[in-house]
Amino acid sequence: MEIVKLEACLKDYLWGGRKLVDLYNKVSDLEKVAESWEMSNHRDGCSTIISDNYKGMLFSDYLNEKGKEAWGTKCESNNDFPIMIKFIDAKQALSIQVHPDDDYARIHENDSGKNEFWYVLEAEEDAFLYCGVNKTLTKEEYKASILDGTVCEHLNKVKVKKGDCFYIETGTIHAIGAGIVIAEIQQCSNATYRVFDFNRLGVDGNPRELHIDKAVDVSCLQVKEKMLSHDTQMTSNDNFTKQVLTENKYFICERYEIVDCVELDITEESFQSILVIDGQGTINIDHQEIDIKKGESYFLPAQIGKYVIKGNTTIILTKAG
Repeated sequence: MEIVKLEACLKDYLWGGRKLVDLYNKVSDLEKVAESWEMSNHRDGCSTIISDNYKGMLFSDYLNEKGKEAWGTKCESNNDFPIMIKFIDAKQALSIQVHPDDDYARIHENDSGKNEFWYVLEAEEDAFLYCGVNKTLTKEEYKASILDGTVCEHLNKVKVKKGDCFYIETGTIHAIGAGIVIAEIQQCSNATYRVFDFNRLGVDGNPRELHIDKAVDVSCLQVKEKMLSHDTQMTSNDNFTKQVLTENKYFICERYEIVDCVELDITEESFQSILVIDGQGTINIDHQEIDIKKGESYFLPAQIGKYVIKGNTTIILTKAG
């Protein structure tokens, strides 16, 4: 069996902080590390393999070399590898934004749509995010509220804590608030429309670009009853606790809190991603023992076999939906 360790592509967006360096073992001289693209083959930022057999190879080149068998049978219909995984540190609030669906993104952005899942890793006291509208709006009302700076009054403001989960469907108006660190699992896309940016200036001293007309095209302006996921499936024993965080057509995410060991299976149906969000331990695979620690990311190509994770560690395991 094969497992490869990934090195993230780091992004220094103006709203970022240093928690990914201080708490998640990222190494960077950047003043801000807003995002680490842990598993990405996107044209806007590709992770790199740092395992011995493929050291220095871009993840995109590795995927091309291995072919779709490494992606898994569930991904056979995809033209591009479908999933991206990130850490995000919001020292300041992100802009109010929205993502298009697959059809709109392909036509207008030459990209996939962007359904995404958030797992809250850190949250300062009174931290909150915006997620969806709090009342039904017409497109005219929505656009007017963007132009007059009152759009936040129409959004759900949700206080968050560590462990909260959100599935952000395309069309959902949203923003991560200040003081929050999340793990994000998403479609492999960078199609984002900025709705409102609190009159903030970019690094060039000018207001950052808004994408109002496209945002109006794709935004869902009806109230959704459920945004925060608390009732996810959970099983536990003396060795580990397993929590199914989200299961949708794009990806499945499971959280394992391991206190001793867990044996896991991988099949030809899907690759697996292991994102280490706390602690340390080992992956034991084909008589190999690979040390793992908080902040690291690993990719297992689709194959048949079993492996064991030992230690006192917490991971998010992602596979194709």
